[in-house]
Amino acid sequence: MSNETKVMTAKEAISRFVHDGDSLALGNYTEGIPYNLIFEIIRQRKRKLTYYSQSGSADAEFLVAGDCLERMCSAFIHKWGGRGAGSMVERYQRAGKLQVEDYTNFTYNARLAAGAYGYEFMPVLPAIMDSDVFHVRDYMGKDKFGVVKSPFSGRDIPVVPAANPDVCILHVQRADVNGNAQHWGGLGSTVHACLASRKIIVSCEEIVGYDVIKSSPHLTIVPGFRVNAVIEEPYGCHPAELPGYRNPDLAMFSLINAAVCSEAGLASMFDEWVYGLPDRAAYMKHYIEVFGQRSLDRFRARSYYSAPANYGVAFSSGWDTNGLALSLGVDMKGLEQLIEEKGELVDVK
Repeated sequence: MSNETKVMTAKEAISRFVHDGDSLALGNYTEGIPYNLIFEIIRQRKRKLTYYSQSGSADAEFLVAGDCLERMCSAFIHKWGGRGAGSMVERYQRAGKLQVEDYTNFTYNARLAAGAYGYEFMPVLPAIMDSDVFHVRDYMGKDKFGVVKSPFSGRDIPVVPAANPDVCILHVQRADVNGNAQHWGGLGSTVHACLASRKIIVSCEEIVGYDVIKSSPHLTIVPGFRVNAVIEEPYGCHPAELPGYRNPDLAMFSLINAAVCSEAGLASMFDEWVYGLPDRAAYMKHYIEVFGQRSLDRFRARSYYSAPANYGVAFSSGWDTNGLALSLGVDMKGLEQLIEEKGELVDVK
């Protein structure tokens, strides 16, 4: 895939890379949830998905209400509407319309870590064998956990199978056109969810130049060569929070909390906010019409910058040569040839 084809709309990305029956991982953990991509999945009426979400919240509620999910693997699910109401996840699970496999935060992350590292399974802490998480099983049955003998002590050690979702969806602060995605804030399972997945769709607040990316390489959590699509979508995670950009939008979450109290309430919300709007730009325009610009501005984050890091070196570095190669539109072999032709002695290895 060429660099140019990675930059696309949410509609194009979901159409090309998410298919009925896929396993879908949410990359973000509690913050930055890509509601733009989730709404697009619902609009396109994707079906029979298996959903990986470490901390299911409104994302899970929406995908269940949109009849997109057949199965779900999660560490926990926030129940909207309180004890006596809410939760499409609970309604569908009780009705036998949704299968849910419950892990702890640690064991859920271990599955994705194993997938990211290329392992078949990952050992976890033995105490899990005393819990209902170990003993109560749904669609995975005997494959939810395994038990192996330690080659060192002979003790029984529980293991979890690797997870390799078909697609990971992620919203970050910034990325470049090549897909190098930078995120700061709470990570949770974010890195492993991305790298364990076969395809990655990155949504970002802004697309920036390569110079910005290479000036802060420690913030790059997903390398560009692993990314299939890049979507520049300001407010792509609204109403969720995103460090450096905004707090949770409490006005919108109040609307959601009221809607999830009944299936009819969510259906009405979907007609207005999902099916009735073609994309995220229309969603934000409608938000301002309903709640006003002042409500949107109220949750904008105040700036609080971290100290810059000095990445300088005495001579040329891999950053310099790779950046030069990209800017010239050649690969490293082509750059070596250009340097040889010009007679300049530069270490490009």
